[in-house]
Parts: sequence; C-alpha cells; structure tokens
Amino acid sequence: MPEVKLTSEELRYIALLQDLTGVTVHDCIVSEENNTVIYIVAPGQAGLAVGKGGANVKRLSKILGKRIEVVEYADDLEGLVRNLFLPARVLNTRLVSVNGKKVLYVTVDPKDKGIAIGKDGRNVVKARLVLKRYYDIDVVSIV
Repeated sequence: MPEVKLTSEELRYIALLQDLTGVTVHDCIVSEENNTVIYIVAPGQAGLAVGKGGANVKRLSKILGKRIEVVEYADDLEGLVRNLFLPARVLNTRLVSVNGKKVLYVTVDPKDKGIAIGKDGRNVVKARLVLKRYYDIDVVSIV
C-alpha cells in the first residue's frame, strides 16, 4: 500500500465509519466535485460497512451530506480494479503508457458495460480517483 497522507477531514470520516460499523477502514477519498466520499475497507468487510439494505451508507450519507461509496481493498491492481467495478465482471486489465500518462484499459463482460461505467460515468470517475492515488494511473477506460 502506498504512503497516503490523510487530511483531518478524511480522518474524521474514517473514524465515523469505524465507530458506526466496526469495520477496518484503510483509506478515505473525499471528492468535492462529485460530492462523494469513497471508503476503502478491509477485504471481506464491504457488506458490513454498507449495512443491511444499505442502512449504514444511507445514515452516513445523511450525516455528511455526501454520496458514500465503499470499496474493498486489494493489494494488487487487478484485484482492486475488480472490487471497484463490482458487480460488473472484469475480464482483464491492461496498463499502457501513452504520452507519459498511465492508461488502464478495463475489459468487462459486454452485458456489464453499463454497470461498469455507471450513471453519468460515476464508476469510472471513482476508479480514476482511487487508482490515481494508489497506482498513479491517469486514465481509466472501459472496453
């Protein structure tokens, strides 16, 4: 896991989710332009973090006034990408360098393309934020 410096706001958000659910939170990314908080939780703890019927996420969203996303951590790129795009089925990933920028091509099952992209490209934006932080990837493209 790369060295990530957390802001006091991110630390508060992490403490809030941990106190509310008891899950182990690895990281928290706050995206002001998308009004979203992305939590990276320990493997196997996403369900606990989300809560029954999304109860924990709804409660947190109400408290913070932001959309809440929960992603399970994985210590390899492929695993993290699979977790970011769930429930879409990721078939493979290909990382290339284009004009000095790292571009990640994510191949998903054709039936899952809409799910992978998300409403208004929301899932691609989420993936780009997380993958920029962990792997310095500049562009995420669904193919």
